[in-house]
Amino acid sequence: MKSILVTIALLYAVLARLPGQPVAGAWRLAVTDGAEVIKIFASGYFMCGARDAGGKFLYAYGGSYQATPNQLTETYDFYTADSTRTGTSQTYRVRFAGNRIEILTHTGAVAEAWERADEGKTELTGAWRFGARVDDAGKAGERRSADSPRQTVKVLSGRYFQWAAFNRQTRQFMGTGGGTYTLENGKYTENIRFFSRDNSRAGLSLTFDCRIDGNDWYHKGKGTTGNVVSEVWERMR
Repeated sequence: MKSILVTIALLYAVLARLPGQPVAGAWRLAVTDGAEVIKIFASGYFMCGARDAGGKFLYAYGGSYQATPNQLTETYDFYTADSTRTGTSQTYRVRFAGNRIEILTHTGAVAEAWERADEGKTELTGAWRFGARVDDAGKAGERRSADSPRQTVKVLSGRYFQWAAFNRQTRQFMGTGGGTYTLENGKYTENIRFFSRDNSRAGLSLTFDCRIDGNDWYHKGKGTTGNVVSEVWERMR
């Protein structure tokens, strides 16, 4: 019996350290002076985006993460406020208190608090990497390598999404956007709340035909410029 209990305890310890445990989902920064700051964790990848009350883009950052019940480490693929942080890691002491993540100082005081905004799931919940354009016949072009310095990644919780385009090698940031989404009857709709390239796009809703094929996500519709977008994205694991 004792050996069984030890095995169970070890199993829980391992599970607690898997990416996405226990931070998976979307979180809202509790104190923002009127801004909206949302951070999404899914499948070992995270993104954070901030906008003011009028929809103006403020800042964004994101990359991979590792979480335990008392520690969170973020490694940055992009960081709009300070590009020199690209490729670096930051480890935080954290405490999970119900539907809150508390970032603690070395003395144990709360330096920052995040409140859970969403913990639901859909077929799209997770992290996705842009794969290729798809032609009118439905055939995907040459896929972008996962090792390529230039990447476009999209992270989705059950309700929130954010994408970002960046170059890890040059630390160049090309753009980001985010908001909420719905998925129903093969239709994927993005409700844009911020868009770094053009603040006037905030408030737009874009609907795409959506199809999941194994670890591929095909979607087709009109983008923010009104041009047809047909792409395949690959699930990141």
